[in-house]
Amino acid sequence: MDRITANLPARSTDETAEFYERLGFTIGFKDDGWLIVKRGPLELEFFVHPELEPRASWFSACIRVDDLDALYAAFQSAGLPDDCSSIPRLTPPTVEPHGMRIFALIDLNGSLLRCIDNSFSA
Repeated sequence: MDRITANLPARSTDETAEFYERLGFTIGFKDDGWLIVKRGPLELEFFVHPELEPRASWFSACIRVDDLDALYAAFQSAGLPDDCSSIPRLTPPTVEPHGMRIFALIDLNGSLLRCIDNSFSA
């Protein structure tokens, strides 16, 4: 199976691992400079970037899933705020003007994860 994994920055592999474990991910690999987290077929990789300023981050990735509502419900269990300024935060699912269903997760490092329903086809 072909795949691609996102490489995102992390100020700390320990803090980032703890955050993603709260979202239902497990640790696939971790050392002081690299982290891989997995949630079923979803996989994210993180490189250490200790000078990262979360509010200035422009890093992002798309997560496309068959059951967007189930993923959102699982992420909600972490108790993240849903306002438009907190970091981290989780926004509720919406339907974009072009018909795509999506929700957003901003992680503790300021990276944007766009979680997209696979049923949308452009």
